[in-house]
Amino acid sequence: MGDRVTRAPQSKELVRAKKLRQALERGAPPAFIPPVAGSSVAPSSSLSWNPAEKNPKKPEEVLSIHRQYLEQLFQSSPDPLIIADASFHTQCVNQEFQRMFGYSAAEIQGQPIDEFIFPPDRAAEADWIAQRLQRGEHLTLETQRRCKDGTLLDVFVSASPLIIGGKPVASYAVYRDISERKRAEALSSALYRIAEKASAAQDLQQFFAAIHGIVDELMCARNFAIAIYDPESQLLSFPYFVDEQESAPAPAKLATGLAEYVVRTGESLLCTPELAQQMQKRGEINLTSPPPLHWLGVPLKVNHHILGALVLKSYSKNTRFRERDKDVLTLVSQQLAAAIDRKRNEQALRRSEVCYRSLVQTAVYGIYRSSVEGNFLDVNPALIGMLGYNSALEVLALDPQKDVFVDPAEYSRLVDEFRRTGRMDGFEVRWKRKDGVTITVRISGRAVAGGDEPSDVLEAIAEDITERRVLEDQFRQSQKMEAVGRLAGGIAHDFNNLLMVISGYTEVLLDQLTLSHPLHAKAEAIQQASDRATTLTRQLLAFSRKQLLELKVIDVNAIVEDMERLLRPLIGEHIELTTSLAPNIGCTRADAGQLEQVIMNLVVNAKDAMPDGGKICIRTASVTLDDSYRPENTFIKSGPYVMISVSDNGQGMDRETQVRIFEPFFTTKEKGKGTGLGLSTVYGIIKQSGGYIFVQSEQGRGTVFNIYFPRIDEPSEALGATPVSLAAAGGSETVLLVEDEDSVRQLVRETLQSRGYRVLEAANGDAALTLAASHAHAIHLVITDIVMPGLSGHELVQKLLPARPAMKVLYLSGYAQDAFSPADAAEAQKTFLQKPFTLQSLTRKVREILGPPTN
Repeated sequence: MGDRVTRAPQSKELVRAKKLRQALERGAPPAFIPPVAGSSVAPSSSLSWNPAEKNPKKPEEVLSIHRQYLEQLFQSSPDPLIIADASFHTQCVNQEFQRMFGYSAAEIQGQPIDEFIFPPDRAAEADWIAQRLQRGEHLTLETQRRCKDGTLLDVFVSASPLIIGGKPVASYAVYRDISERKRAEALSSALYRIAEKASAAQDLQQFFAAIHGIVDELMCARNFAIAIYDPESQLLSFPYFVDEQESAPAPAKLATGLAEYVVRTGESLLCTPELAQQMQKRGEINLTSPPPLHWLGVPLKVNHHILGALVLKSYSKNTRFRERDKDVLTLVSQQLAAAIDRKRNEQALRRSEVCYRSLVQTAVYGIYRSSVEGNFLDVNPALIGMLGYNSALEVLALDPQKDVFVDPAEYSRLVDEFRRTGRMDGFEVRWKRKDGVTITVRISGRAVAGGDEPSDVLEAIAEDITERRVLEDQFRQSQKMEAVGRLAGGIAHDFNNLLMVISGYTEVLLDQLTLSHPLHAKAEAIQQASDRATTLTRQLLAFSRKQLLELKVIDVNAIVEDMERLLRPLIGEHIELTTSLAPNIGCTRADAGQLEQVIMNLVVNAKDAMPDGGKICIRTASVTLDDSYRPENTFIKSGPYVMISVSDNGQGMDRETQVRIFEPFFTTKEKGKGTGLGLSTVYGIIKQSGGYIFVQSEQGRGTVFNIYFPRIDEPSEALGATPVSLAAAGGSETVLLVEDEDSVRQLVRETLQSRGYRVLEAANGDAALTLAASHAHAIHLVITDIVMPGLSGHELVQKLLPARPAMKVLYLSGYAQDAFSPADAAEAQKTFLQKPFTLQSLTRKVREILGPPTN
């Protein structure tokens, strides 16, 4: 900073220029020639090097180092680079250039650029570039270049001369592959042109030929055919058929060929000879001649009605169809099917004069024309239905800015873009329907001019993508809930081990302290706090779907009737509770106790929303959901369900609250009046039972929770009384205790030893195997945690049982589902104890598994 800068003498610049020119003439890769020693500063266009070195090097050493720097920078560039001399002969290329174009450096060294990467039809372009560079001008352009294998690449080129002494002595070019972008642009343009051709087509043959030409721009379509099926005559004909080896088949009944397969199934097919052979073995097709090397067919559909098929063939090994080609052809087939359907309607209406309007009328997307201000000039039925109106007159009378667009800013942005470019490509905006429902629409269009048409008219296609966006939002919400559930379950699992020790030793203290002891009340307080913490952890496990459910076939109506008697005193006299139970609604498979918990939590939640009184209604029904149950609950499977509805006329919720109500610890209640786990517990129980829960609510208008359980056609199982457990007696049997948590293992060991059992303890599965192998006497019971480092509890038991088949097992875990699958829930009640447990329940369960004491 502040140093005086002086320009080096002109003679020294000439020396550097001569050295660079000599290097280029020798064919050596160009290196940067720094100023000779003695010059005070490099020219403004030179690359600056840090001169501050402790050990000054000789000029030739500095030159070598600088050259290495620049060569490494040149070779490691992510873009292809080429440097040519003044006569445009290649001097050097980097590795990315060799990779993109397929040439090695030796193959193109010293060769004219225009002879190996310029396509033959680009000679004029090569001359133009040379002239610009010789004049010392920088240029950029998008063009095509040829690879070694003959393929053409779409590239962006940036070229500049290297000027020394005021004269261009060399040039360089940077290339960037823009093939993917060009393909995407070509596809977008092709789809729009297809829609445009469909609108303007007067004759199907001309339209078919135009489609063929457009498809051929997107993929190899030398062999292109359109098959049309007439349901009245049941004949399949080929009104358009271009093929290198075959002639058009005569109209015939549906046979068992590949095109017939697509027409019959309505499914797209990308077929090779190997796949055709497999299909023939399965009896799906029966070919009378060998299939082509590659065959691609997509159905022509309109409203799930199959009109025919669109077929491409390839007889060359160099031309293969891919899944992307199938997707592109499917989009083409939609437009083609709509056009064919329109033509049939025209024939039925004695060749009406409104040809292109008929196509628009049958389009599956909303199509409209509007002025530059956005006012509708013409709309199709799909757009009318999209907006929820009954006639075109209603839509044409709308003010789009006020009546259609939710956000006026989106409307202004749309108009500004149209005025600026004359077109729109994939603009996403929010529209509002007549009923006030907001929908998300993607709009693509362009300015239309010609004949007496004013130039400021927009022709656009509108696609309702609301359902797609709803699915994406629901997927993100489910991912969030899953992540929160895993976190909650993990916390509860670890917390259970801590609670196990706290509650266990508190129980020991209470047994040893008399009621009059001053510490007895304090120990009881600890026990009560531990019990509340246990309840919280089990609610977290319920939300994370980690609890053990005893699934049985139950009658939902019977559960609700039993609950009604318990709920009435719970909600108080100021709230009216009614039930409406539909008869013969069927049964579902669920845990009766957990279902009662769900109903209880929802009713309590409704009660809290009505501090001044109100009405709660519990309703059941048998419903069958199909694809028409849209769009709010798109992720629910179709089929028969048993529905439970709990509704109230309380305060209701806004949209933001509804999104979060099932999250753990989220509550709208005052501090100290709710844990925020009630609805999250409901969510976990229902999801773990294979059901669905949805909420509908508005502020000031109450809330409705609808629960759907899959309906099954089986009689309900009896809900028997819980079997009476044996008293918590002791014993003298030998117990192998395996638990990786030291404090829990010590507590269980001390408890069992105090009851007379002989305890062998191990901290993990491997230690337990070693201990069991060295123990010569019988081991009557193994008590093992499920999740441990190394061997799990299940794996340990599988290794112990072959040598000790009479040994009984008791599993311990904070995660109930770690122990047994839902199908084995009944067995889990006998051989599983969920943490945290009381010491009495432990000794009772041990005695229950071992049976009555032998003495």
